[in-house]
Amino acid sequence: MTQVYAQDPNEKNQQPLSELGDNYHNSIKLLQNRFRIDYQVEEITMVFFREFGSAPVVLVKPDGSKIFESDADGETIFWYDSATYDLVNIKNPTPGPWQAVGQILPDSRVMVITDIELHAKPLPSILFSGEILKQTAQLTNGGEPISATEFRDVVSLEIKLVSTNNPNYNNFGAEIATIATFEDNGRGMDETPLDGVFTGQFNLSVANGEWTPVFMVSTPMLTREQVDPPLMLYPNPIKINMIEDGGGDGYHKLVIDAEREYVDMNSLLIDGKVRFPNGDVQNFSLTEQTPNAREYLIVNYESGVYRIKLTAYGNTKSGRDFILDVPEYTYLVEEPEVVVETPPQSTSLDGTIGTGDNSASVQSTITDPLLVEDEKMSKGLFWGLIIGINLIIIVIGAVSLWLYLKPSKKALDSELEDTETSSISLLDKIKNRFSKKAVQQPEASPAKKNNEDSGIIDLTIPKK
Repeated sequence: MTQVYAQDPNEKNQQPLSELGDNYHNSIKLLQNRFRIDYQVEEITMVFFREFGSAPVVLVKPDGSKIFESDADGETIFWYDSATYDLVNIKNPTPGPWQAVGQILPDSRVMVITDIELHAKPLPSILFSGEILKQTAQLTNGGEPISATEFRDVVSLEIKLVSTNNPNYNNFGAEIATIATFEDNGRGMDETPLDGVFTGQFNLSVANGEWTPVFMVSTPMLTREQVDPPLMLYPNPIKINMIEDGGGDGYHKLVIDAEREYVDMNSLLIDGKVRFPNGDVQNFSLTEQTPNAREYLIVNYESGVYRIKLTAYGNTKSGRDFILDVPEYTYLVEEPEVVVETPPQSTSLDGTIGTGDNSASVQSTITDPLLVEDEKMSKGLFWGLIIGINLIIIVIGAVSLWLYLKPSKKALDSELEDTETSSISLLDKIKNRFSKKAVQQPEASPAKKNNEDSGIIDLTIPKK
């Protein structure tokens, strides 16, 4: 049996102050930070609680040699330090008086960790997907409860669900889910902080099916697992249905029922919230104890999506209390179709089809002037818009064409210069032509020249 002693330097005959299993189970008060390790100890794991943020402690062996945190080799010495404690594991420690040097808390104890276990009640045989469950547990070391409040920072307590991968259920192939973490801090569902009773709040928001619960207790140096038999997680038993206009006079009817095989309907309480399509939220509660389904009327504000979120409280058929987080229910209300009503037709004595008597027939042929005027205005506005849009398109097209065909100033100057050049060249050609004709034409006879000069045409036949 592992024994731990405290040594008082003022006593000549050292007596054991503590032995594993008494009120200071696996722990002793430090006397001037000294403690003693029995010769029968083959491996020891100790926890030293110190002031927040202080440096790791230094261990002094019986022969005076020192062990620092940096001396941990991972084989014979394991050392884990945090802001508030040191966790040290030593294999084959030297028997005799040891001393811990550091800013150790005044009421601190050297806790020797032997076998940490989490003792929790078995999970209920019937669980529902979406259920919120409270579970308490106690932590023991070597079979005795751990009373040191600081020890809650050393261990981590969790419960996980592992799928059995049964293809017949919805959780086939699902990943491992952590459903609860046990705390002793007085928050959430934990009643009293630091009382040694750890409370876990289960949130079973996982797929229904067959799961294996695994209880895990872990420290920075060790992990312990406890595997329980597989359990069945049933689908959420709450059923929701919306009857559109089921309440009459502009009301929808919300019907809430449950699986009668598992739920006691007389105990069912509903706390709900309705989110309307326009974003408004309305809370409601249904507390009537009746075996019938619960009903609630919802105002038909407008068309769109209505969202209903419920939390259900009740008892199972076996009498176990439960709290259920019901998945959100949505319902789409479509816009009503516009129906044009036509007056009923009747056949007169002469074989013509009318709408009742003569006065009704005459009234049916007479249209309201305001309606005719509105119709004319709407038609006039329609054609005015069509004509205006076409005119705008024509104007834009004309302007674009004019801008595209409009020659630039440089092009006009070049065209004018080319025109002048061509005109000058044409005049030169004409001038040259006339000059050539003047050279080739023979000189006229004197008589003819004189006659031309005198204005008398010579009509005499030329002599041979």
